Amino acid sequence: MLVIVAPGQGSQTPGFLAPWLELPGVRDKVGWLSAVAGIDLVAHGTTSDAETIRDTAVAQPLLVAAGLVTLPTLFSNAGAVTDTDTDTDALTRSVGAVSGHSVGEITAAAAAGVLSAEQAMVFVRERGRGMAQASAVTPTGMSAVVGGDPEEVRAALEQHGLTPANMNGAGQVVAAGTLEQLEQLAAEPPTRARVIPLQVAGAFHTHHMQPAVDRLATYARAIEVGDPRLPLVSNADGEVVRDGREVLRRLVAQISSPVRWDLTMQTFADRGVSALIEIAPAGTLVGLAKRGLKGVQTLALKTPDDLEAARQLIAEHGVTAPVDEQPRPTTQEDQ
Repeated sequence: MLVIVAPGQGSQTPGFLAPWLELPGVRDKVGWLSAVAGIDLVAHGTTSDAETIRDTAVAQPLLVAAGLVTLPTLFSNAGAVTDTDTDTDALTRSVGAVSGHSVGEITAAAAAGVLSAEQAMVFVRERGRGMAQASAVTPTGMSAVVGGDPEEVRAALEQHGLTPANMNGAGQVVAAGTLEQLEQLAAEPPTRARVIPLQVAGAFHTHHMQPAVDRLATYARAIEVGDPRLPLVSNADGEVVRDGREVLRRLVAQISSPVRWDLTMQTFADRGVSALIEIAPAGTLVGLAKRGLKGVQTLALKTPDDLEAARQLIAEHGVTAPVDEQPRPTTQEDQ
């Protein structure tokens, strides 16, 4: 079984989108998504420096847009993008499940047909703005804690008043809190553990983000969604979510709740995953899968040069399943 995953904030690097813009149709689609997001994603994906794309209000729309334009290239022999909405029929025929880490779950929701590309961009635009504003209240951040005894790591985070915001599995926990708390953790790391600051501008998935939750919850009540066309594995608890309204509720709640990528990978294992493709900007989740999903073939879709190998992986591990009937949109009245 093949799964496709979308990365979260911190995976972006300067210029990562440049090679993708050479494919037919991609630059036009990124331009359109830029108009929806209200920022120049072409510039941010090609010429903006690391500090600029670290800004939450820039990074989050950039990541989702990158996923929306690179995912369809997996199912186009010509490598062209003809529509910003992912071909859910092709996905359903080939992919056993989709998921995303943190903001990547918005990409996954669009891939599964829960949100349109435009809805996804509006949602992530407001998510990024709301989280950036929440981050400005108190200087906060996140650091990866790699290695060490799990109990010692947990105790160290508790000692410094930090939150385990991402439980990533494979020996990695992401701590979130004030910059002062993170500096104290780095000065006194758990035994045999490394503390690595992440390129994010806030303590995401903690109580610090509650103002952004309130903002997105208001908008979510007006969004019409569809039910997922294929299994969507939630990063909140590893559960497979098949109701579009529930997907949207979780997208709002995750802003201040921990990401349980360890449970997500466990669900992949339980469902018999044999291959995993991480869409651009790829690398982080493949690294976790190599340590946490032993024996599973992985591929990081970093540039168009990776497309041939990715399509071969789809041909070898893709499922053959009937396409579900198109679900009707879910509205408030269905709740």
